[in-house]
Amino acid sequence: MSALKNFIAYRGPSFTVEWYYTKEGKSPAWEYFQDLDMEDKIKTLNLMQLMATEGKIFNQQKFRHEGDGIYAFKPKPHRLLCFFCDGKKIIVTNGFVKKQDAMPPEEKKRALKYRRDYEERLQTGRYYEET
Repeated sequence: MSALKNFIAYRGPSFTVEWYYTKEGKSPAWEYFQDLDMEDKIKTLNLMQLMATEGKIFNQQKFRHEGDGIYAFKPKPHRLLCFFCDGKKIIVTNGFVKKQDAMPPEEKKRALKYRRDYEERLQTGRYYEET
């Protein structure tokens, strides 16, 4: 299976926001995003554009640190988890619908797992070369 070819969600002067993809070429966050209705896609892209352009979103109702270096874009009722990395990049790992006050632990575990995978593949020079 070929890898995700276009992994950039938005490129701005402060950050480049990218969709994480597995070594099999799947992107859980991109697939989640694709299933959103147009209004939610626009809200999500507006948040990504704001972060990529301005470098910060001050409203914690829209973006916040969830602990362990994991952050969330928060276009209600959705959450798209991400992390920051070298090269002024934000890697979006997975998405889910918020149904309760606390983040589901399995979603954060997935984001942490994807971050480890990204870092290992990046370190060995396999992440971007797989595209």
